[in-house]
Amino acid sequence: MRILILAATLAVAPLAPPALAETAAPASAGDRTSAAAYKALTLCSAVYNAAAGGAQRSPDSVEANEFVGIYPTLDPLIHDLTATFTGHRVSVAWDETVPPRVAVYREGGGCSIMPVGWTGPADDGAPAGAVTGGVDTFPSAPPAGDARALSAAVGGALDEAYGAGTNTTGVVVLQHGKIVGESYAPGFGPEVPQRTWSVAKSLAGTLIGAAVQRGEVDVDAPAAIANWQVEGDPRRVITVDTLMRMASGLTSDSAGNRTDALYFGGTTVEEQVPGWPLIAVPGTRFRYANNDILLAVLAVAPTFAAHPPAGMFARLGMDHTVAETDWRGNYILSSQVWSTARDLARFGQLYLDDGVQDGQRILPEGWVAHVSRPSGPQPEGDFGYGATFWLMNRSEGVPADTIAAFGNRGQYVVIVPGRDVVIVRRGEDPTGNRFDIAAFTRDVLAALD
Repeated sequence: MRILILAATLAVAPLAPPALAETAAPASAGDRTSAAAYKALTLCSAVYNAAAGGAQRSPDSVEANEFVGIYPTLDPLIHDLTATFTGHRVSVAWDETVPPRVAVYREGGGCSIMPVGWTGPADDGAPAGAVTGGVDTFPSAPPAGDARALSAAVGGALDEAYGAGTNTTGVVVLQHGKIVGESYAPGFGPEVPQRTWSVAKSLAGTLIGAAVQRGEVDVDAPAAIANWQVEGDPRRVITVDTLMRMASGLTSDSAGNRTDALYFGGTTVEEQVPGWPLIAVPGTRFRYANNDILLAVLAVAPTFAAHPPAGMFARLGMDHTVAETDWRGNYILSSQVWSTARDLARFGQLYLDDGVQDGQRILPEGWVAHVSRPSGPQPEGDFGYGATFWLMNRSEGVPADTIAAFGNRGQYVVIVPGRDVVIVRRGEDPTGNRFDIAAFTRDVLAALD
């Protein structure tokens, strides 16, 4: 449509000299296929994971929330693409000469994006719709403190008080193990999961800690990455703990949270992650990268046969949480977990309880201190970094022992051990609109005794 309009304009207006003429560059095939995959996977996960938990998400709700203000290269494309739901899969056409991008739902495993050109059997996957979560019950109590001030802070989060243009979809505040504050935007609720984005990294660190407690993993030992097990490979010295601290020294696609070939391209963890070379001495440079966490998870992946992520989620009562995989079954625990605000509060409570659940130790004694320790190289900016957790030790008015899981589009799980408080904020913040989690944390804590 844009080209036709331009052609009509040029037919009645004089042409500019070649050096001055400007035309919008057409979107690349890579951007178009990524936009189609983003749409297929997000719709599949949002709709089918909600249904599995007994909730409902409509495609229109996803369009109005998850698809607003996404990556700048994909945002202009995604809204014009048409999605088709067929049983347990979502297809999005993006090119007349190539099959559509397809996301497939598997009961208990969420959705996976299939590779470009995939034309799998019609009965691949499992029919969606089996309810595995059901109604979420969680103990609640009046807050110990100023109930009005807490209500004002929670309400302010939904009213953009902590960032213009932000979109808060849910807030849960725990104090002494009970919900003392909770609110949701229309269309969301206690049983509606959202993508955690990088909050999944802290969940990955927790799964690693559980493997340490079982005696199956030593985080101070070199990571068992098959590609590195060649004499002379300098990456053989990289430990699991170094990976957890974003200090591997490896280069990657880009600094930050972009791993498009894996997230949207349909490649697999084993294909995408292990091949990157060193660019710095391990343990000397902080570089926030999905690949470090994916490598740490890949190193402990053999433990998942007997102890999959779903097992730990079940032990914690996180019945509306699912860890998704690539199309060959490798967990994408850098980003691709879908969970509710209440389930993430349960995750935070585990750390308040020093890794003990119902009298049984899930995490090693001292693990909370381990992930809270800024022993590796530190990032610049407002927050420090431990092992798969951010540290709010630089935030004025926030206790120095506060740790947090942060994720793209405004996902936050703030854990304050000294105050016995967990603060969960879910969002769908457009790119460039940042929720001030430090200010929100300060206001919530100020309202609580």
